Amino acid sequence: MKVVIAPDSFKESLSAPAVADAIARGWADVYPNAEIVLCPMADGGEGTVDAVLAAIGGERRELLVQGPLGLAVVAHWGWLGDKQAVIEMAAASGLHLVPAGQRDACKTSSFGTGQLITAALDAGAQRITLGLGGSATNDGGAGLLQALGARFLDVAGQPLAPGGAALQNLASIDLTHLDPRLKDVDFQIAADVDNPLCGVRGASHVFGPQKGASPEDVMRLDQALEHFADVLAMALSEDLRDIPGAGAAGGVGFAAKAVLKAAFRPGVELVAELSGLAQSIQGADLVITGEGRLDGQSLHGKTPVGVARMARAAGVPVIALAGSLGENYQRLYTAGIDAAFSLTPGPMTLEQAILQAAHELTSRTADLARLWRIAVGSQSVVPR
Repeated sequence: MKVVIAPDSFKESLSAPAVADAIARGWADVYPNAEIVLCPMADGGEGTVDAVLAAIGGERRELLVQGPLGLAVVAHWGWLGDKQAVIEMAAASGLHLVPAGQRDACKTSSFGTGQLITAALDAGAQRITLGLGGSATNDGGAGLLQALGARFLDVAGQPLAPGGAALQNLASIDLTHLDPRLKDVDFQIAADVDNPLCGVRGASHVFGPQKGASPEDVMRLDQALEHFADVLAMALSEDLRDIPGAGAAGGVGFAAKAVLKAAFRPGVELVAELSGLAQSIQGADLVITGEGRLDGQSLHGKTPVGVARMARAAGVPVIALAGSLGENYQRLYTAGIDAAFSLTPGPMTLEQAILQAAHELTSRTADLARLWRIAVGSQSVVPR
């Protein structure tokens, strides 16, 4: 028997590798001789680097960079060898790095993410996968480009202050000092949103409030990003503000597409490719996936659905485990998930559920393995 375990993280509780390990223990309790393949997953947000490294190996590297508010933070990135690197924006410019009372979408900068890209260039990277989930920024990627050598100047020829609001004072962009190594790099962007840069579906209106933007800030930021797009369009003779994904990560998607010539891919698709998930699924009897919460909205780019679609293509059944099952979770059955189960054995607080997640994952998986044994009628392995 071959079982592939490919979950996302359980936010604020367990990393994807830890979730995969807990599930594996449960299955091995019932089928100790099963071939269990661990393939922890992510969608481009927090945990992407660790998920990829856990699946295929590589080197986790750390760097002191500027955090979203300019304070130094230690951020990590992954070196995969063969001139490949994987970076998650959340590591350097993530919302979790800014205390709730200090969140200010007008001031946060993506500069630290640009520093991680520079570190990858220094290592010799010619292919960089950049995950855009979980950002704290709304600066259109200006900070990222500044870290790579671009200059954003006001009418007096002075560099702009960090943050998206400062872009309203942008007079010119000088790209002549952009790191020349960038032209030889294949950038792959892991992004699961199709929002444009500006407007009611743009970065500021849709994502700004969760990053600390007031209604007045949202309008100010949207106008600043419009102005930024105007100036960059003149510099590049190309306007990409309306392409799907330009609004990802507060507009970093826009900068990545316009200046870095990046290709956009669904996050789970890119991570699956890096992790070799499709190859792992071949010949499997079952795939187990999951994440912290599953509901009808999980159809839109969530990791378990991406995993299920790959498994369905290979004709392999899928079971999903979740901390909770929300409204319309049954819609997931149309996407390739054959059954979904919640972990909690009874009433408990969120804090209890978070603390007991690993134990409950192992217990529920063991229950599933016993049910699986009954369903397939296999008596070839005596359970412990």
